[in-house]
Amino acid sequence: MWDDPLIWGLAGAGAAMAVLAAALHAGRERLRQAAARGEALAAVLDGDRVARLVVDGGGGEVFRNRVAQRLFGPAADPLADYDGRAADDERGAEELARLRAAAAHGLPHAGEVALLAPSGEREWFALCVQPLAPPARGVLWSAEEVTARRAIEEILRRENEVLTDFLDFLPVGVYSADTEGRFRYVNQRLAEWLGWAPDRLIGRDLREVLGVVPDPEDDRTEMRLKGRNGEVFQAFVSHAVYDDAGETLTRSVVVRDLMPERSLERALKAAERRFRWLFDDAPVGIVLVDPDGTVNACNRAFQAMLGSVGEDLAGRAVADFVAQEDRADAADTLSKVLMGATPGAHLEVRLHGRRDLVASLYVSPSAEDGDVTGLVLHFIDTTEQKNLEIQFAQSQKMQAMGQLAGGVAHDFNNLLTAMIGFCDLLLQRHGAGDPSFADIMQIKQNANRAASLVRQLLAFSRRQALQPRLLDVTDALTDLSNLLRRLLGETIELKMVHGRDLGLVRVDPGQFDQVIINLAVNARDAMPGGGTLTIRTAAVETERPMQQGADVMPPGGYLMIEVGDTGTGISKENLGRIFEPFFSTKEVGAGTGLGLSTVYGIVRQTDGFVFVDSAPGHGATFTIYLPRLDADAGAPKRRPAEPAPAGDLTGAGTVLLVEDEDPVRLFGVRALRNKGYRVLEARSGEGALDVLHKEPAIDVLVTDVVMPGMDGVTLARLVRIERPEIRIVLISGYAEEAAPEELLAEGGIDFLPKPFSLQQLAGKVKEVLGRA
Repeated sequence: MWDDPLIWGLAGAGAAMAVLAAALHAGRERLRQAAARGEALAAVLDGDRVARLVVDGGGGEVFRNRVAQRLFGPAADPLADYDGRAADDERGAEELARLRAAAAHGLPHAGEVALLAPSGEREWFALCVQPLAPPARGVLWSAEEVTARRAIEEILRRENEVLTDFLDFLPVGVYSADTEGRFRYVNQRLAEWLGWAPDRLIGRDLREVLGVVPDPEDDRTEMRLKGRNGEVFQAFVSHAVYDDAGETLTRSVVVRDLMPERSLERALKAAERRFRWLFDDAPVGIVLVDPDGTVNACNRAFQAMLGSVGEDLAGRAVADFVAQEDRADAADTLSKVLMGATPGAHLEVRLHGRRDLVASLYVSPSAEDGDVTGLVLHFIDTTEQKNLEIQFAQSQKMQAMGQLAGGVAHDFNNLLTAMIGFCDLLLQRHGAGDPSFADIMQIKQNANRAASLVRQLLAFSRRQALQPRLLDVTDALTDLSNLLRRLLGETIELKMVHGRDLGLVRVDPGQFDQVIINLAVNARDAMPGGGTLTIRTAAVETERPMQQGADVMPPGGYLMIEVGDTGTGISKENLGRIFEPFFSTKEVGAGTGLGLSTVYGIVRQTDGFVFVDSAPGHGATFTIYLPRLDADAGAPKRRPAEPAPAGDLTGAGTVLLVEDEDPVRLFGVRALRNKGYRVLEARSGEGALDVLHKEPAIDVLVTDVVMPGMDGVTLARLVRIERPEIRIVLISGYAEEAAPEELLAEGGIDFLPKPFSLQQLAGKVKEVLGRA
């Protein structure tokens, strides 16, 4: 039977079935055990206070514990319930976005977000997303409420701040150091004593700061330490060694040595005496002010400033002494310091007393136990200083402008001399019937107009050639009245009010007329709708200096000329600039901006002064003060220039022309040769000396004043010594003042200002030869 194959086949199948049954049983056992472990793990996770949510790679939920059911939304967007609840809208929304982005890209990220609970209170949650380890695909979301933890951290932080403040502001110094003798901690008090910032001391060597490294074995060490500003103080240092996480550190307490009570008392008395001495005898005004803003005490300097005694000032409000225009600012500043809004202040104020003055006011709080109990005011009289500053600044500005204007005028005069001169040469060949005659005359006339502008620049820079003589102002104004009425037109009335016993003034008559005309034209332009121009004269005596801007007029006798109009007036911001050259309030093209600057220059060059008083809508008044002379005053110091000879300008003789500007020299040589003179030329003073040594027969030397190297004045002096028979003519684009007064007074020396024409040059040479 056992040999039957069927029997053996059935037996094999049974065995296979038995093996399969055993395998199935083992698999079921493993599944049961795995399920048991999963149930145990789920039970553990359900009991966890941290929310756990597992999401597979397709966004399906794999597992969620009990806390996650409350804290997380659906698996597709676990953070959906958090949107709109962020307490810090922008920051919370950004953090939620970062968590979602990390989950989408399979990256880990953790952060904390503040959410608003239904009750309105703020709750903090720690959120985390973590990718699952391969081969699993998906992420693990975690969430935990950390409100209590953050509250504890905040309490600890505040307690730490309180402890730090306590240590920093103890009345003793505290520091710790490592075994290498370097600072690890320094409190604020010790840092202040040593004159350092606490953070700058950390890591520094004790020897560098204290001078020595205290021995930790000594419980107490006496030391001399150097503080801020180099002060040295005695201190006692106590040490204690402790272990900080395996590192040995030294804690030290520094106590400053206090003076004995008797020494302190003596020092206090001495300090009080010094205070009274400093307070009473201080050269600046000092005022102690009560909290209500009234004067408690003031020193002698402040009493002198106001011209009062202490009893009259005590109890009065400080604001009463300040000028009305500064009172509001001063009261506001005092109030801010009293309230502690600012530790101190400085401002400029004007004070009213027996005299008005300007003072620098320094405001400091007076404090006791940290509370402001009053103010200490220091007043420094800066009236004279301010006046000097204004005068200096204005004089510097006007001097710089004058130098610029004079330099420009000098250069233009050289150019205009050549232009006018060559026009004269052309006119000798092109008479009135020549087609070019009119063109040449146009050039010459425009050159002369330019020369007039240059004269105004020289007037402002006070470098024009004046010809002063004694003048009766009443007669001069009377002669000028008809011209003024034509200039003003029919819509403007001219009034003249002449004073009596005016005396005389020493001025250049032509320049005096220019001053009055310029003021009249300026007034006319300020009255487009008509008005009145009043010119008033009077003799005045001033006992005190008068000042406006940088100009200070000394006391004395003056002839006053007042020119007032009823025009539009001048704004305050423009008053300080009206005498500057090229400054104009008129529209572009309506004026040169030189009218008033010319007035200023002429008046100042005549040793006079011009002041202006104006306000918008109230017209303007220009007041000129000229030094007044008695009717029997002597003749002018300088002889008035004689007019150029008319008629025949030809002559004979040898002329040496010295000029560094080639066009001017070329014109002069041709002009004089055309008139019959033998002309020698030189480009410099040194070249002129060479010519003088070679040529024994020279009748006239015509030399420019300003030249590189040897100037014309030096050359003239040498010629006066070596060749006194030679007549000398000085020419210059500057004023006659370019030549020294004593040189012109010697005789034999004349002055010809640029620009000059052919007729003026030839006439001057013929004139000096005629006096030889």
